[in-house]
Amino acid sequence: MRGVWQSAPFAMVYAWHDNGFTSWLAGGPGAGRARRFQWREMIRILFVCMGNICRSPMAQGVLENRLKEQRIQNRVEVDSAATHQYHTGASPDARGVAAAGRRGIDISRQRARPVRGDDFLDFDLILAMDADNERALRELCPAEHHGRVRRITEFAPQLRGDEIPDPYYGGHDGFEEVLDMLEMCMHGVVDELHARLDVRNTTAV
Repeated sequence: MRGVWQSAPFAMVYAWHDNGFTSWLAGGPGAGRARRFQWREMIRILFVCMGNICRSPMAQGVLENRLKEQRIQNRVEVDSAATHQYHTGASPDARGVAAAGRRGIDISRQRARPVRGDDFLDFDLILAMDADNERALRELCPAEHHGRVRRITEFAPQLRGDEIPDPYYGGHDGFEEVLDMLEMCMHGVVDELHARLDVRNTTAV
């Protein structure tokens, strides 16, 4: 949070966050009723898998690397999360860190976290790695935001399957294969991001 200020004469109090601000009435009708606003110049995308230590951290790293290549890293914020909490605070799997590192992608500083309720408001795209995680997200997601939840493989129709497999119980090769699939998905994801940025550019005032 960056700061708090009050607007007179309506006693509307604002709390300014890095990604927007929250406002609420300090008195009168509707007192204490909060509403959160976001700065819409930046697109936010969240990758989700079961534990947030294998697939989704690698997806985050791959996209962040691709955004730098496209020089739009300042227009898109990327994060990743888990549908389960048993790895909260953990570093990505060492095999994934090594596999990504061989491609010049550093994911070592990421830390696992669970999906939060605010994520469905804060993120424009929430991309699940497989059907189970997509189902879990839709169970958590308010109905009005279901359109934000999608399967990452939608962006790579050329893939044989419609899921990114969990490499956790396999060997090093499984992480390389997942990275190959994620690299293919990111072509479509980046195209989607460019399209959304173009729309925002044309509608900006």
